[in-house]
Amino acid sequence: MQMPSTRTRIIAGAAVLAAVGVTAVGAVAVAAPDNAARSGAATAVQAQNVVATDHLTVAAAAKAAQAALAAAEKADQHVSVAVVDRNGNTLVTLRGDGAGPQSYKAAEEKAFTAVSWNAPTSTLVKRLEQAPTLNDIPGTLFLAGGAPVQAKGAPVAGIGVAGAPSGDQDEQFAQAGVAALNG
Repeated sequence: MQMPSTRTRIIAGAAVLAAVGVTAVGAVAVAAPDNAARSGAATAVQAQNVVATDHLTVAAAAKAAQAALAAAEKADQHVSVAVVDRNGNTLVTLRGDGAGPQSYKAAEEKAFTAVSWNAPTSTLVKRLEQAPTLNDIPGTLFLAGGAPVQAKGAPVAGIGVAGAPSGDQDEQFAQAGVAALNG
């Protein structure tokens, strides 16, 4: 099954948001008092009610994914690499030549886990000893191979690698992706 392109997913998402937005605006206009509608009352929320977050660009995500894949290829390993944004949405996924079919999804889940906890997944594996039900959280994978990407001390993305014989190697390749963003 071929995944839709990022552009296709963005366009589809925008169409859904536009449909929701039209419905919400219609509901607000109907519920608004006549004097507020006539005066053109502002619809912007106050600044203290909004949180701004940083996100990794698609170009940076592609650069990181390529660097992680190149590090794996240099070590003669066949892996998949995924980069997710701060919200866990996949930005880039690369399935290296010869990578196993399970590696694609595992890379995404490792990236999601790393960004969700803002920690390398190798350190998160140890948390399972105290809280084994963490493993039940959908979309997570508590195996070494995921690394968070930070800006200003906060997570902005996660890089996951899967397919090497060990999680330590997967994580080494993910860290090569992070390093590419710092150079």
